[in-house]
Amino acid sequence: MMNVSKLAFFLSIGFVLQSCEPEKSTSVFIVKNDLNVERSFETVELSKEFLADKDLNTVGIKDIETGKLQVIQLVDTNGDSIEDQLLFQPTLGPNSERRFEIVTATKEEQPTAPDYCYSRFVPERTDDYTWENDKVAFRMYGPTAQQMIEDSIPGGTLSSGVDAWLKKVEYPIINKWYEKNSKRAGAYHEDTGEGLDNFHVGSSRGVGGLAIKEDTTYYYSKNFTEWKTITTGPIRTSFYLKHKDWKAGENQIQESKIISLDLGSNFSKFEISLEGSEHISVGLTLHEKDGVVTGDANKGWVSYWEPHADSELGSAIIASKKYFIDYETYDTNITDLSNAYANLKVINEKVVYYAGFGWKESGQFKTREAWEQHLNSVSEKINNPLIVRKE
Repeated sequence: MMNVSKLAFFLSIGFVLQSCEPEKSTSVFIVKNDLNVERSFETVELSKEFLADKDLNTVGIKDIETGKLQVIQLVDTNGDSIEDQLLFQPTLGPNSERRFEIVTATKEEQPTAPDYCYSRFVPERTDDYTWENDKVAFRMYGPTAQQMIEDSIPGGTLSSGVDAWLKKVEYPIINKWYEKNSKRAGAYHEDTGEGLDNFHVGSSRGVGGLAIKEDTTYYYSKNFTEWKTITTGPIRTSFYLKHKDWKAGENQIQESKIISLDLGSNFSKFEISLEGSEHISVGLTLHEKDGVVTGDANKGWVSYWEPHADSELGSAIIASKKYFIDYETYDTNITDLSNAYANLKVINEKVVYYAGFGWKESGQFKTREAWEQHLNSVSEKINNPLIVRKE
C-alpha cells in the first residue's frame, strides 16, 4: 500500500508531547496546563524513548494522586509491527499540573474503554475510507469511485472533498450503516435514531478538503489512490492517504496526508505533506449559500453555520498561528464550487489543520454562538498544548 519509511516520515510531523530532558531516567513525569480552563479529551503522546525504551505491552501510566491506572492506547508509528508510541488523555484543572508514574502493568491489569475511535477502507461500498469517534464521522473517496464517473458508470464519486456523517450516538455506526445500506440502497440516508448521511459533498471541499489557488482559480486533487490504516482504539484512529500527482496551474503538486481523530473531538487533524506550493486553501462547502460565514484570523478559524434539512449545522477549519494566514468566501454559480476557505502556509512541505463539524440534532451545539465559543476554545488549546516533562 505504501513505503514504510515514508509513513514514518509523515508521522514524524505530528507534535509529539515529550520530555525536553530525555537524559533523566526517573519514572515520574508531569503534565501541565498553562490555561485558565479545565482540559480533558486532549491526547498526550509519549514516545518509546520517553518511556525508557520499555516494552510498551507491559507499561502502564498511573496517576500518582489517585493511584489509578489510565486508559492507554499503543501505536505502531513506523509499520514495523512494534508499538512505539503510547497515548492517554489526562484531565487537568485550570492552571494546574498532575504527576504520573510509568509503571509495569499486565494487559489484565490495564483499565479498558470502548474502541470508539475507528476507521477502515470500505470496498463493499465502492472504495470509501470512513472514520469516526464518539462525536462525529467522515469519509473520503477512492480510485474505483473516480473511475466509475470517468467511465459513466452509475454510483461513482469524483471528489477529494470530505464527507460528513451526522451521527448522534457515541457508539460506532460505520459498520452498521454500511450493512443496512448493502441490504437496501440509500438506507443510511434515513435517520432511524442514530443520525444519517444527508450531507452533500459532490465536487465541493466538504468539511476540510484542500485546494490551491492560483490567480483566481482553485485547483484540486482527485480521489485518493493509496491508503493505510495506522491505528484504531479507545483514544485515536489514524490513517494515511495519498493522491495521484496533480496540477495547480503550471505547478506540479504531490499530496499525501495522515488524518487522525481523537476521542471527544469534533475535529479531524490533517497532517499534510505537499510539494509544489507554499500555500493551500482548505474549504467548507456552502451548499445552498443560505448560512453565515464567520471567522477570526487572529485565533485561526473560519466557520460556516447553515440551515440543514430540519436542523442546523456548523462546520469549521482551525489551524495554529504558525500556519493560518486568513480566510475568504468564494461564491460562484457553478454547482458545488462555492466554499469558505482558510488560507494556510505550507512550511517545509508540510501543513497541519483541523476540520470538523457540529450538528444541532446531536445536542452538542444548539446555536451558532455556542459553536463559535467552542471554536475559540479549541483554537486556544491548539496554540497552547499541554506541557509534558520528566520530574
